[in-house]
Amino acid sequence: MLQVRNIEKYYGTGGNVTKALDRVSFTVERGEFIAIMGASGSGKTTLLNCIATIDTVSAGDILLDGVSLADLSPRDLAQFRRENLGFVFQDFNLLDTLTLEENIGLALTLNHQDPNGVRCRVAEVAALLGIQDVLGKFPYQVSGGQKQRAACARAMVAGQSLLLADEPTGALDSKASKHLLEHLTGMNRDLGATILMVTHDPYSACYARRVLFLKDGRLFNELLRGDRDRSVFYHEILDVLALLGGDVSDVI
Repeated sequence: MLQVRNIEKYYGTGGNVTKALDRVSFTVERGEFIAIMGASGSGKTTLLNCIATIDTVSAGDILLDGVSLADLSPRDLAQFRRENLGFVFQDFNLLDTLTLEENIGLALTLNHQDPNGVRCRVAEVAALLGIQDVLGKFPYQVSGGQKQRAACARAMVAGQSLLLADEPTGALDSKASKHLLEHLTGMNRDLGATILMVTHDPYSACYARRVLFLKDGRLFNELLRGDRDRSVFYHEILDVLALLGGDVSDVI
């Protein structure tokens, strides 16, 4: 589904150039749940931003369903992003002047879809995420966990093929984080959602089926969960983080 081919990303000019990504390559199969980990400055958010088309690569290529992102015009890229990519960010990015129902269905409304169809689709996705009872409320009237689940619903309501999450539990307490991760797992298992999640938190990462570790802009290691219990996988993740060295305290 997703192919990342030897991508590099540079920032700066002249003698002040920083290499944020260094020949990173990996593939994502449809229906996978993958976490990306690394210390501060390892390149994990840069990698996600390049996949999300928020940023562009300096070299290499990214293909989604066989389409090279580098070949798309700005207009086609905007449409491609809207139809194929769902985004969940740490700070929710909900509009305070809209209800949760309106926030979730905004993309469908902007595409001039039938209002009754939009309401039905929003209700369907909201029920899967357990927020059907708060759809009429505004973001400031609900908890952080409910806001983040609304952000997840908005990211998936139009049937986007890839969900990109950047530290989705970063602004949540432990209870809300657990609920969100369980809902993400359910979306992956029951809906076949393909999820790519950047996180610094090993507890969040152990919900994924595969974890990629970045160090200094390069892929450092990879862990597959397989049939192992989540608690066992959690400790294996900690072992790899210890091997990363450097700013491991920033990761753990």
